[in-house]
Amino acid sequence: MPRNLQTDRWLFGSTVALCLVGAVMVFSASAVTARDEFGSGYHFLIHQLVWLVLGIGGMMLTMNFDYRKLRRPAVIFTGLSTVLLMLVGVFFLDKSHATHRWIRLGPASLQPSELAKLAVIFYLAWFLERRRRPGSYGINDWKHTILPALGPVLALIGLVVIEPDLGTAVEIFIIAVAMLYVAGLDVKYIAGAGLASLPVIYLLIVHVSYRYERVMAFLNPMADPQGRGFQLLQSLIAVGSGGFTGVGLMESKQKLFYLPEAHTDFIYAVLCEEMGFIGGAIVLALFAAYGWRGIRSAFKATDEFGRFAALGITVMVLSQALINLGVVLGMMPTKGIPLPFISYGGSSLLVMLAATGVLLNISQQAD
Repeated sequence: MPRNLQTDRWLFGSTVALCLVGAVMVFSASAVTARDEFGSGYHFLIHQLVWLVLGIGGMMLTMNFDYRKLRRPAVIFTGLSTVLLMLVGVFFLDKSHATHRWIRLGPASLQPSELAKLAVIFYLAWFLERRRRPGSYGINDWKHTILPALGPVLALIGLVVIEPDLGTAVEIFIIAVAMLYVAGLDVKYIAGAGLASLPVIYLLIVHVSYRYERVMAFLNPMADPQGRGFQLLQSLIAVGSGGFTGVGLMESKQKLFYLPEAHTDFIYAVLCEEMGFIGGAIVLALFAAYGWRGIRSAFKATDEFGRFAALGITVMVLSQALINLGVVLGMMPTKGIPLPFISYGGSSLLVMLAATGVLLNISQQAD
């Protein structure tokens, strides 16, 4: 008799709560800007709600879809090839914000680099499961495991870097390393990959002026408070102005044309200003609950594919959240990474919710 599948209420609840907080904060952080640019303070909120409805629908769909069907080679390689083609295709489209990151679909847009995260997660979950089977080559076989595992990942990372989008490329790298490490990859290979990547990252920063400016702003924002240090300083002012209880919802001063990207990458600064330490801590607690249940799902998964997929999805969400929070709080250079479920943006929200649906499905099937 088939057992009754139970939805992980903690995981589901924390995800929905983060999305609701996001919708409220997107409206609060963008209303003045939207009214100034589009004549309606609800412009960004309406767009976010549309994507949220689509994302929740996608989450419900993937939550009730047997994740084990995703391990089929036809599904894995079709998805991987499609994402690769999309990442190549963006270079033949017009630039947006001086980058080749988006595919425009009428009033909507799609960011293939967000889909690349899922492609990497499911490809590695499928591949590592096969290599951990008895009689297989094992995880530390350079020729038969490490190179085939990293080949498609590095191809995706390279295309994302060229867009250019170094932040997302670094995040994909973090996801891949985490999955390989948990699969049993020797630390010497991880250390070697880290050392090999340092000169590349150095060149990508030093020889690209805006990245170099971001690093300099991070190291000493007060050296140019009206220039390269402006965004970080305004973010810290917003966070500090909130105190313990905040100045009140919709009452932020920094969002009034002081803090750039207030409704996207720096939305957490507005949240801390309006809701204070209490609001900021609640958001951190929700991400902690998500991480706890995600890791629990990975440990309790009944198969290797589910275990690695759950791990990859959890790392994707938490690493992106940590990078965004690190930037907002002045602990990392600016990278242009949105806060999962909360920042304005359709592609990120859709991918995060669809991936969470898979995670919920894995938790349902777990022991």
